Amino acid sequence: MDEIFMDTRLSEISAFLQQGRAAKVKDCVQQALDAGIPPEEILEKGLMDGMNTVGQDFKQNKVFVPEVLIAARAMTKGIEVLRPYLVAEGIEEKGTVVIGTVKGDLHDIGKNLVHMMMEGKGLRVIDLGVDVSVEQYLDAAQEYNADVIVCSALLTTTMSEMKAVMDAVKASPLAGKVKVMIGGAPVTQAYCDIIGADCYTPDAASAADAALAFCMQ
Repeated sequence: MDEIFMDTRLSEISAFLQQGRAAKVKDCVQQALDAGIPPEEILEKGLMDGMNTVGQDFKQNKVFVPEVLIAARAMTKGIEVLRPYLVAEGIEEKGTVVIGTVKGDLHDIGKNLVHMMMEGKGLRVIDLGVDVSVEQYLDAAQEYNADVIVCSALLTTTMSEMKAVMDAVKASPLAGKVKVMIGGAPVTQAYCDIIGADCYTPDAASAADAALAFCMQ
C-alpha cells in the first residue's frame, strides 16, 4: 500500500477527531478499512493520535472540557466501526481499568472525562458509575482482572471512601497486583500520600497517561 496514501488517511481521521466531527471520523475509519489499512494502524495513528493531541492541548489549557467531550464522542464513533475488526485480528487492549465515583458522591463529569481519555489510550475501561461501594470496586477488579482501580470524588465529605478502598485492597488478594489511583477537585497529592494510594493526578489527560504506564509495567 502507498505509504503517502495511508498517512494521509490516518492524518485525516486524527484531524477530524480533534475537531469533534463524529460523522466524518466514522466515515473515514470505514473508508480506511475498505482501502485495506490495518485496523491497528487506524487505532494507533488515527484515533489515538488525535485523542493524544486533544489530551496534550487540554493539559496546556488550549482546549477545555466541552471540546474534549466532543472529541471523545467522535473517538467512540470511530471505535464502534473499528472494534469488530480489532476483535477479528485478536488485538488486545493494553490493560483494564475499573473506574467509579466513590460511595455517597453522585458527580460524574470528571469521571466520564477520565474514562474517555483512558479509552483513548487503548485501555479497557469498566465504568461502575457513581455512588460506588468498596465492595463494588473490589468485586469488579477481581472479575475483570483489572490492572488499576480509579476512584473519583468531588466532595470533601466522600474522600474518606478512597481510604476505605485503599485499605480494602491492601487487605485483599488484590494487594500488590492492582494499583489504586485517585482524583477529583478536592483531592491532593498530600492526601494520596496519607492514604497510601499509588497515584494522584490533577487532570484527566494525566490520569490516562498514568493508568497506561501502570498497565504497561
